[in-house]
Amino acid sequence: MTDSSYFSDCDQTYMAKAIELAQLGRFTTTPNPNVGCVIVNDNQIIGEGYHIKAGGPHAEIHALRQAGSLATGATAYVTLEPCSHFGKTPPCADALIKAGIARVVIAMQDPNPQVAGQGVYRLRQAGIEVDIGLLAKQAEHINRAFLKRMRTGMPYVQLKLATSLDGKIAMASGESKWITSSAARQDVQCFRAQASAILSTRATVQADNASLTVRHAELPHNIKTLYPQETIRQPIRLIIDSKNKLTGDENIFKQPGETWIIRKEQTVLPKANCQLLVESSLQPTINLTYLLKQLAEKQLNSIWVEGGSHLAGALIEHDLVDELIIYYAPKLLGHNALDMAILPNLDQLSLAPEFAFHSVDMIGTDLRCILHKKPPLLL
Repeated sequence: MTDSSYFSDCDQTYMAKAIELAQLGRFTTTPNPNVGCVIVNDNQIIGEGYHIKAGGPHAEIHALRQAGSLATGATAYVTLEPCSHFGKTPPCADALIKAGIARVVIAMQDPNPQVAGQGVYRLRQAGIEVDIGLLAKQAEHINRAFLKRMRTGMPYVQLKLATSLDGKIAMASGESKWITSSAARQDVQCFRAQASAILSTRATVQADNASLTVRHAELPHNIKTLYPQETIRQPIRLIIDSKNKLTGDENIFKQPGETWIIRKEQTVLPKANCQLLVESSLQPTINLTYLLKQLAEKQLNSIWVEGGSHLAGALIEHDLVDELIIYYAPKLLGHNALDMAILPNLDQLSLAPEFAFHSVDMIGTDLRCILHKKPPLLL
């Protein structure tokens, strides 16, 4: 890790550009990380690129193709350590060496055990100067889901709640359309589009007649321009149906993309166009921790959760939520309405789950709060 004071203002500028490029892949790269690359020679950008899709060229390859012969003696700024193994594409470290790159600045090393320092080692063995750690925090943030899966074997879980000011998600009758504004519902589409999968329950799917898809028409104009409808990936729909009550007539089965039904045992599926995922822990009911581990093993980096108060409460109670996204509508629904999270075992204030505010923004007439899991105090 290179001391941050070592890097010049130009280094900062070019790496910031690489991170900006990396973010362009956030709708399409899963299960791969988001990576950007900028190649500079004589203080001029001669090549840039980002990883667009798993199986396609990596960011470094796009940038090298733009740079051509001008890459000889140049500096490459890459948001994640260049790969060193043959996967669906050849190693990017080898491509940088072959192009005659003189220096590589890397925001952060890759925790993927197939890379994990080997890319840096290969570059240095070839006589290339390698500096690591520039804008590492920003690079971590854009790949927090991929990094969590690589480091812990668990996906990154985002729990979305749409609630009134008094923390209610529906009337006592179940009526909930619509608590929040159309602007908030459109905002949700961007989060859905970035997720590997959307997790919900049979009860929610049937009560809301939910589609759980990304609606391209509701995405922001700049996103629709960059990604035509046919290029937007539909997240996998994950539906917990532990009592085998899905009929096959639900709206989710009429939508594009994959639907996985989560049950405790091998059963006949309600439709041919879906697949079964058996949660195979020894517990008689769905073990959410074990389920998430199974999903990570299937290379799902991020799980976006849209369910009822019981699923929300269970995820929070078992410390499985990395990020809360709460849309507060300027309404009061009263004490008979349904709570946003059921936490039946919480009986002491000292045991209350804690989160830290990351951002607070107005979305239409609603307030969107994004909170991250609060790290434990270091004693």
